[in-house]
Amino acid sequence: MRVFVTGATGFVGSAVVAELLQAGHEVLGLARTDEAATALQQAGAAVHRGNLQDPDSIAAGVANVDAVIHTAFNHDFSRYAASCEEDRQLIHRLGAALAGTNRPLIVTSGIGVLNKSGQLITEQDVTPPASVMPRAATEEAARAIAAQGVRTYIVRLPHTVHGRGDHGFVPILVGLAKEKGASAWIGEGQNVWPAVHRLDAAVVYRLIVEQQPEKTVFHAVQEGGIPFRQIATTIGQGLSVPAVTKNGVEAEQYFGWFKHFAAMDCPASSEQTRQVLGWEPRETGLLKDLVSSDYF
Repeated sequence: MRVFVTGATGFVGSAVVAELLQAGHEVLGLARTDEAATALQQAGAAVHRGNLQDPDSIAAGVANVDAVIHTAFNHDFSRYAASCEEDRQLIHRLGAALAGTNRPLIVTSGIGVLNKSGQLITEQDVTPPASVMPRAATEEAARAIAAQGVRTYIVRLPHTVHGRGDHGFVPILVGLAKEKGASAWIGEGQNVWPAVHRLDAAVVYRLIVEQQPEKTVFHAVQEGGIPFRQIATTIGQGLSVPAVTKNGVEAEQYFGWFKHFAAMDCPASSEQTRQVLGWEPRETGLLKDLVSSDYF
């Protein structure tokens, strides 16, 4: 199959590209810059030029492909709500380009969008409205185009998709620990984060493309819930700094804007994903990866 991948040189997207190529598929990767185009060519993928600010330039990549995987997203938290709405519009534009073709579109969402304060999150759960949780705009758009007949799938990624080259939530925690001279959790630190290795997450996308099952929502979750205190403690050990608890004003001062994420309690299941796709994660878990990879 020939698959168009947005975010093709990103942390997750590049793993998806490699997984597809290794399985014998052809890949057309979205590139915004010359550097990204060169990286794709070196990986063995064809290049389509475009950028998130020009949805038409991206939608043009849908021509002459068998499936589309959308992993691109602007993670600038200073304009988070705007980025979420831009993703909505892009998904609608991709949907319009795929309408009537029966070719699948796989979009990327996050487990944290369904934060249920400690209740288990499953593939059956539906996101709150985007007016409450802006990132839900992605899934709202996916459901809207599916209702119009576009074959649409949603892959929810956990809080931390880890592996070499990670620049997500865990590196933020490592940076805070370096800056503050201590690695912290909030309260008792028993709130949990789900996790997956980027290479295992990439397999979920490939399996959906190949199988195109009736089920439409999948969780790329390798570990359903790691206590935040364990993550912070492992970071402290890796950096040789104290691991401590923070509460109230101290937590606000330590975490700043990131406190919301540090306090999330999101146990998540991938049971249905494993059953439907036959997916079995094989890579190193988060805590071991923190020690063996390049996080410190």
